[in-house]
Amino acid sequence: MFLSRLYIKIGDDPDRPRPGRVWLRNLYRVHQRLCMAFPSDVRRKNDPQFLAPYRPEDFPEQRHLADQPAQTVDRIVLQDVHSPRNGNQGFLFRIDPQAGGRVVILVQSALKPDWDYAFRNADYLLAAFPEVKTFDPSFANGQALRFRLSANPTRKIDTKSGPDGRRRHGKRVPVPTDRLYEWLARRAESAGFSIDQDSVAIESSYIYVNKTRNDQGQRLRSARYEGLLEVTDADTFRRAIGRGIGPGKAFGFGLLSVMRVHPSPQEEAA
Repeated sequence: MFLSRLYIKIGDDPDRPRPGRVWLRNLYRVHQRLCMAFPSDVRRKNDPQFLAPYRPEDFPEQRHLADQPAQTVDRIVLQDVHSPRNGNQGFLFRIDPQAGGRVVILVQSALKPDWDYAFRNADYLLAAFPEVKTFDPSFANGQALRFRLSANPTRKIDTKSGPDGRRRHGKRVPVPTDRLYEWLARRAESAGFSIDQDSVAIESSYIYVNKTRNDQGQRLRSARYEGLLEVTDADTFRRAIGRGIGPGKAFGFGLLSVMRVHPSPQEEAA
């Protein structure tokens, strides 16, 4: 896998245009732009300088999304891009505020991204050229790690079986604030790790997602978790790192970042 860090130019003068800040407010557009780092062979061949207008069907990550209602987008992305991951497609991302008002987008991908291609016609969004490094983690049962996760904690209600005996998925609703830890603890159990409640800090909020300026969009539950975890099944945990945790992956949720409890100075700097 590959890890990328994209430093976004958000500007500090409210009297001057700040396109990076505006771009970050629309997660549909953020996801689309990141998809451009993984163009199809046909797109790259026909438009090597990325001069033609963007079309969703040109990019593997965006197929089927152009004409879908907002509530089905994440289901499609999860099916076609993120799960199951087969080693040759898919990415996760997270928008991280930094000290001094900076903003970094972290991207974890199965393919090596081509950020030069993705931002060729929008380099004004970047404060610096993206950093890319390889990522091939290995874990051991019982290993303790620091973690950070921005998640979309939801649960389904009214799930029932139809007349034909097939189970129908119910409506997805936000998890209440007092059950956010419980939500992650359940996910952790099936993802090969456990968490210590006393070590976990949770910041909860909502984000709003709009496909266009004119649609009403949707409100998504957002929770940021930081704390300590213990690996209980190393193989399962490594797969979970690749797949991500929970729904909402098209909107910057699910990327689980981990670091040793006592990192080296180089890891701290990264």
